[in-house]
Amino acid sequence: MELINHLSSKAQEDFHLVQLALRENNQAAFAELVKRYRNSLHYTIMKMVENPQDAEDLTIEAFSKAFKRLDQYTPQFAFSTWLFKIASNHCIDFLRKKRIKATSIHQVGRKEEGDEYEIPISDDGPDPAESLQREERVLALRGIVEGLKPHYRKMIELRYFEEKSYEEIAEEMNLPIGTVKVQLFRAKDLLSGLLAKYRDI
Repeated sequence: MELINHLSSKAQEDFHLVQLALRENNQAAFAELVKRYRNSLHYTIMKMVENPQDAEDLTIEAFSKAFKRLDQYTPQFAFSTWLFKIASNHCIDFLRKKRIKATSIHQVGRKEEGDEYEIPISDDGPDPAESLQREERVLALRGIVEGLKPHYRKMIELRYFEEKSYEEIAEEMNLPIGTVKVQLFRAKDLLSGLLAKYRDI
């Protein structure tokens, strides 16, 4: 067994929770890890993205990524350090993509003499064929979601197809909001497994 004496007592407890989650797929262990770090992780992400809704989604996605790679975690570092690194990289990717903004069809420049001139820029928007392909992918995605168990399928549909808030989902499903968040990233993890079988969609 790997030595973990260099870790703090809390980090050692985290390591044992990780082992439980890996060996037995113990849902209580997953939930405890979320409980320990959800607030601090959300706070850190919020400082990076400065948008409450984005921060909520990114927090769940960060846990989902971490749990999906849990077998890669080693106690060389504390679980919290490993988790926050994953979250930080995920946020950086998110912000990089968000900075790519659509430009207008034409930009106006100015010659040295003061006269304005137009710089034509090609329209990068999707053509009708691309729009049709996107609609087909959405339909395919809905079909894949049908492969989830009813409970998880309902959560995915409410959150991502109906775009309901966590509070609205909690009320509709009569669940605590914390449970909704934990089960949503579990549902997303299951969905990613199904999507892996359909890479060409």
